[in-house]
Amino acid sequence: MSEAAARQVAIVGLGLIGSSIARGAAAAGWRVTGWDADGAVRDEARTLGLGEVPASVGSAVEGADLVILCVPVGAMGAAAAAIAPYLSMHTVVSDVGSCKASVAAALAEALPGTEIVPAHPVAGTERSGPAAGFASLFQGRWCILTPAADADKAAVALVTAFWRALGATVEVMTPEHHDRVLAVTSHLPHLIAYTIVGTASDLEEVTQGEVIKYSAGGFRDFTRIAASDPTMWRDVFLTNRAAVLEMLGRFSEDLAMMQRAIRWGDGDALFDLFTRTRAVRRSIVEQGQDDARPDFGRGQGDAAV
Repeated sequence: MSEAAARQVAIVGLGLIGSSIARGAAAAGWRVTGWDADGAVRDEARTLGLGEVPASVGSAVEGADLVILCVPVGAMGAAAAAIAPYLSMHTVVSDVGSCKASVAAALAEALPGTEIVPAHPVAGTERSGPAAGFASLFQGRWCILTPAADADKAAVALVTAFWRALGATVEVMTPEHHDRVLAVTSHLPHLIAYTIVGTASDLEEVTQGEVIKYSAGGFRDFTRIAASDPTMWRDVFLTNRAAVLEMLGRFSEDLAMMQRAIRWGDGDALFDLFTRTRAVRRSIVEQGQDDARPDFGRGQGDAAV
């Protein structure tokens, strides 16, 4: 299989990520077919012109060079089993899940003999649905591939070329390392955001609505993250529970240190921490992973997963 032979990508799941892939792939010259379990989503995708959207998943994936599963991580195994009877011998299967070890295992079990190259584009917004997607979502973002050690090199090259065509920078790592890294950079921040916004919601009655009325920029950013798709994030936390719990334990210890510093008036400890975290922020901006403008350049939102 050569990269030049790839012409058709089939996308299973046409929400924010799937519809963005469809738009980006079409712009890059791929023939796009798609399918979603929700008939209303399929109708909307047709109206939006997101490639060919047949009535059955089999018709969508038949003959495809690349199939990308864009469903919640808890549904990956079932989605892979559903497409298994219709895949061609040359088809490569990938995904966009935020957890990789469990997804790789589920895909391998459901698709024996199929070339599988798990992937995770680290991009997204708090919005959902096919209308929320846009072709430039992946430009300048990372896409992490976690192929098995014995994965077919041509299959890995195909998936790499696909994501580069959509503007992403591709990195390869093991599934286990990915899950620990993303537990820190994505999963734990989302868990904190959900918790803080939930606490504020519980306090609304006590403060007579003032939590929302007087929301400062920090709380508004938390609410943006906490508005992310609940099904997807429920599955992420349950699927990557070991890494999330490990990082949550580390965070709890660090939070306890902050409590002690505040309680005992240890201004030096607070200042040192705030100085280090400020440097981290500057590094993220310098590497092009965010925008230094006051609104973070988020005209269309950005809540990477």
